[in-house]
Amino acid sequence: MTAPVALTVGEPAGIGPEIAIAAWQALRTGDEPFFWIGDPAHLPQGAPVAVIADPSDAASVFATAMPVLPHPFDGPVTPGTPNPAHAQGVIDVIARAVDLARSGAAAAVCTSPIHKKALIDGAGFAYPGHTEYLAALAGVKRVVMMLASDQLRVVPTTIHIAIADVPKALTAELLEDTLRITYAGLRRDFGLDAPRIAVAGLNPHAGEGGAMGFEDATLIAPVLEKLKAEGLTLTGPHPADTLFHAAARARYDACVAMYHDQALIPIKTLDFDRGVNVTLGLPFIRTSPDHGTAFDIAGQGIANPTSLIEALRMAHRMSAARAATT
Repeated sequence: MTAPVALTVGEPAGIGPEIAIAAWQALRTGDEPFFWIGDPAHLPQGAPVAVIADPSDAASVFATAMPVLPHPFDGPVTPGTPNPAHAQGVIDVIARAVDLARSGAAAAVCTSPIHKKALIDGAGFAYPGHTEYLAALAGVKRVVMMLASDQLRVVPTTIHIAIADVPKALTAELLEDTLRITYAGLRRDFGLDAPRIAVAGLNPHAGEGGAMGFEDATLIAPVLEKLKAEGLTLTGPHPADTLFHAAARARYDACVAMYHDQALIPIKTLDFDRGVNVTLGLPFIRTSPDHGTAFDIAGQGIANPTSLIEALRMAHRMSAARAATT
């Protein structure tokens, strides 16, 4: 049996603890075990929990209780209200999960949502978010964010920046790195021998011969030609408004977009609840549900666990694919 997936607590005052239990309830009869790392006191009262001493114990108890690798936190938890005393614990759990994945004790890391301001206020967190911290832990210079579901895989080349800043941030080096990491990730973690990647243009109509901008012809197209000469299967730059209907999606395995909303609007429209955040380019597998801490509904038992369930399932599939290629 493969190793279980490590699921981090994330922000204890958010919906992470309750959807962890809901995900266990959905998965406990199958062969996709995971264990939760956090303080058992932060889980919903009365939840079926089995405290374990080692990840290898998770599979034997998974059918009857959610395995918990305990990690004590300072201070009480109040759903909907982050406690600064929890910040260092949240950070340490992420690092602990990474260590377990890199040692082989965990098949992958699945991260519950964090609240960046709470981490900054409580522990001086020095990273823009989860992804950058994971890259730092792994000693990796550049990683790629993919949003994935059964209907679409999409990668934004530039991520959390203003639209006005995209043209300056979009360099040939960044685009080339994004395409290489995406291609390698599709082969290693999704089991695709010859991935097909469609690349969106930056401007409307992919620039329309310069009538609507020159970046598509002068920046994007040369990068694609260089990588196609090396054997990568790439098409584009395509007008983004024709890339996401059903017939177009059938022609590629992933789409690389130029900016955040160009990538995320299509997948959130097509498969809002089942989208999974995947980080490509790490020496371990990392997935995450595609939503935040949802403080406004935390502790009410109404949070939708679907994205977390899909993230855990995808982590197992990716782990199997990576094992088959190494």
